[in-house]
Amino acid sequence: MQNEILMAGFGGQGVMTIGKFLAEGALENGLEVAWIPSYGPEMRGGTAYCTVVVADRPIGSPVVNIPTNILVMNRPSMTKFDSVVKPGGALIINSSLIPETSARTDIMQVFVPCNDLSIQHTGTSRSANIAGLGGSVGATDMVPVELVVAFLTKKFKKNQTVLETNLAIFNAAYKIGAEARTAWLAKKGEK
Repeated sequence: MQNEILMAGFGGQGVMTIGKFLAEGALENGLEVAWIPSYGPEMRGGTAYCTVVVADRPIGSPVVNIPTNILVMNRPSMTKFDSVVKPGGALIINSSLIPETSARTDIMQVFVPCNDLSIQHTGTSRSANIAGLGGSVGATDMVPVELVVAFLTKKFKKNQTVLETNLAIFNAAYKIGAEARTAWLAKKGEK
């Protein structure tokens, strides 16, 4: 098993952080991992993305030109990466900031209202990245959800309120992603 995801947004949205969360959660549980960040010239507001590769065997190359899955957190990322998703893969879209859909019919499109979920639970959009992570884990099944939840619990254990809030956001988004995956597989005639 080898799976990859590209996570993209603007600087400050936390795509590097959730990429590291996904990678560290998988690594701590014995999986092979590669995490490759890419930053624009600006620190905040510029384009930022990372690629995470997870496998149960050594990874031959961390470079991924056509990822199976892509999470886009803003419209410029959608414009840049929509055409790059591998046919049959998943495009996870932050529908709070991206109201349109992809014209592609050969990929699964998952609409997760990341900012809205964060605002609903915290009053701000600061945890929209956690919703993006949840939707991605649910839609791709590339890392077992239990591993990611265990890592988030470890990461946020010092503040019970922050932990509970982030887990609520993650779980709500995970459910959206998992339901979209189930519907996509049923449509394709798979289990």
